[in-house]
Amino acid sequence: MKRTHGLDEREMELVKLLMADCQTTGDIQAKLKKLFAGTIEQMLEAEMDEHLGYEKNSVAGNNSGNSRNGYGKKTIISDYGECEIAVPRDRNGDFEPKVIEKRQTRTDEIEQKIIQMYARGMSQRDIEDTLKQIYGTEISQGLVSRITDKILPEVNEWHNRPLDAVYPVVFFDGIVFNSRKDNKIVTKCVYSVLGINMEGHKEILGTWISENESACFYASICSDLKSRGVKDIFIACHDNLTGLCNAINSVFPKTKNQLCIVHQIRNSCKFVPYKDRKEVCADLKKIYGAVNLDDAEFAKEEFREKWNKKYPNILKSWDKNWAELTVFFEYPQEIRKIIYTTNAVEGYHRMVRKFTKSKSIFPTDDAIRKVVYMSVSEISKKWTMPVRDWGLAYAQFMIYFEDRFAA
Repeated sequence: MKRTHGLDEREMELVKLLMADCQTTGDIQAKLKKLFAGTIEQMLEAEMDEHLGYEKNSVAGNNSGNSRNGYGKKTIISDYGECEIAVPRDRNGDFEPKVIEKRQTRTDEIEQKIIQMYARGMSQRDIEDTLKQIYGTEISQGLVSRITDKILPEVNEWHNRPLDAVYPVVFFDGIVFNSRKDNKIVTKCVYSVLGINMEGHKEILGTWISENESACFYASICSDLKSRGVKDIFIACHDNLTGLCNAINSVFPKTKNQLCIVHQIRNSCKFVPYKDRKEVCADLKKIYGAVNLDDAEFAKEEFREKWNKKYPNILKSWDKNWAELTVFFEYPQEIRKIIYTTNAVEGYHRMVRKFTKSKSIFPTDDAIRKVVYMSVSEISKKWTMPVRDWGLAYAQFMIYFEDRFAA
């Protein structure tokens, strides 16, 4: 029994006609290209009939006030490569075709492929070279930019979308890009907020671009979250950025701030020589790995007695930030392992960096917004499951934040 791949009788007849003249896959591609162009032309003719109100060469067109006026040539780019088609014209010049619009030179499939390649981290030059290799046509980098600009309204809509009222945990972190400004290369920080919602799923709540990080900038982020529907955040996890704790609590006064323990350890060991680093790290682990806050404070004093004369700056930082570093001791292990580090948002930023590694300098902030948004779209596809052991953590959140679940 012959396989038809779900083709109906008419489609099978078309296959037979193709088989009669084709010897290679190249022959098939060439035939399909002609069929595609011919089909587009016939659809344009049908649109013109509907526009004029009568068929070609019909007497109904006599003294109708408008008539056909020959054809114009147009080259379009599709999955089959470049095709030249004849576009019918009318004398009044008000024919607006739908299947291939005026000034349209690419089919929607090509534009979608360009956007997909851009989203996967390909540079504009790489996209240009790829399309030339596959379709035998040249597309300028400027055209690639204009096509990808079409998603900017989608970016704005995403960034202004409503958010959940309550997030048990929210992570704050930034990633740096180079951008052009007034013919100079400047550093821009894209600050991302990653939330874990009530179902335990990770969600990028938004991204914000700033040349200078400040308490006012952080406050504007929190105000934006609130204006989009966020009423409460149980625990905010972040690096120790100046002014961020106060900015969060100015908008969400009940939120607990947990500083990233991993960042604290890195900063503590930054100037410790290699010969002492392993032992220093082991003694620091006794602090943050303690069973409870009392044991952590005891381990900190033991560390002070052993290392403070040699490395006095280590505990200066721990003492200064002790309240925010030890918030996780207030909760059971199910919550602790989620909040003691910002690895969740840092892992997301590592994936963003993979998508943007081919783009060393961005021409505008909009170019950064586009590529970050498309990176978020691709990365989010993999976030199909809740964080590990979320059911156990959720049960503990219900106990410790019972009165705030209906914020």
